[in-house]
Amino acid sequence: MDFGIFDHLDQTGQAGSDYYEDRLKLIERYDEIGIYAYHVAEHHATPLGMAPSPSVFLAAVAQRTRRLRFGPLVYCVPMYHPVRLLEEICMLDQLSGGRFELGVGRGISPIELAYYDLDYDEGPAKYREALEIILRGIRSERLTYDGEFFQVDDMPMRLTTVQKPHPPLWYGIHNPASAGWPGGNGVNIVSNAPAARVREVTDAYREARADARLPGPEPKIGMTRYMILAGSREAAMEMGRRAYPVWRRSFMALWDEHGKEPIGVHYPEKFDGVVESGQAVAGTPDQVGEELQRQIETAGNNYMVCRFAFGDLTLAESLNSVELFNDRLKGELKAAA
Repeated sequence: MDFGIFDHLDQTGQAGSDYYEDRLKLIERYDEIGIYAYHVAEHHATPLGMAPSPSVFLAAVAQRTRRLRFGPLVYCVPMYHPVRLLEEICMLDQLSGGRFELGVGRGISPIELAYYDLDYDEGPAKYREALEIILRGIRSERLTYDGEFFQVDDMPMRLTTVQKPHPPLWYGIHNPASAGWPGGNGVNIVSNAPAARVREVTDAYREARADARLPGPEPKIGMTRYMILAGSREAAMEMGRRAYPVWRRSFMALWDEHGKEPIGVHYPEKFDGVVESGQAVAGTPDQVGEELQRQIETAGNNYMVCRFAFGDLTLAESLNSVELFNDRLKGELKAAA
């Protein structure tokens, strides 16, 4: 089992330059301890996402790391002209020597899409068309496309990717009914659902993959969890009870401002609730390891995605969790998988 990182880059109250520098220092440590990949979310006009242009932040990640793979989870594809996004993808894969991971999606928030004058209901069709252009363009010397939303006429493709035929694709998933496309096309997935729900996703994914008879090793089937490790469960829970409500206020900010409920997801108001659902784990390395092993056995995932930085956790607090995870937990979980 490999281990990854998911990051909303949500506001902590720090000044912008200090905030980005602290997060890059944390990412450097992920690189040093052998984390497989760093995945960053894309959000707009909300304290939930301080990387509204993931490519800009990931260009810095490319230069501050040497082994760590990285990418968006996900690019909100309808917000881009696909040719522009295609060129950014090629640049990031070249800048990193072929370490880019391409997460794609339609965008979860109709509020954020509306700020870009985009129709939420058009999102799925526009997303599929744009993704087709991106993948076709990476593989082509010249690009022509005539679609409902986009037209490209014999455009020279001066950039390409290191990875062939294209960087690995990623998709976020909560509903097992959505597992058919990624499972049937060898696309890596990540889910943040409770473990029993993740099992429904992993079963549906593997069934679709078997039906498609895809060759090669199984893609990464990920589950993400908030994680706080400390010398005692009490200390870990105290940090979580302070930091998680800060993250949740950022998550709810735009929804609350517009008097709407989030689509397809629900997070408990208190950290104890998200620990009870299993979507967060907190305690000593032994306690966290025992809980994660139980959840992995239930969920059937082969990739564990950690959230060590969220809310107002300080760099020192997040680094402490990372060090405890690396020294006392990562090897045991990898061996047990």
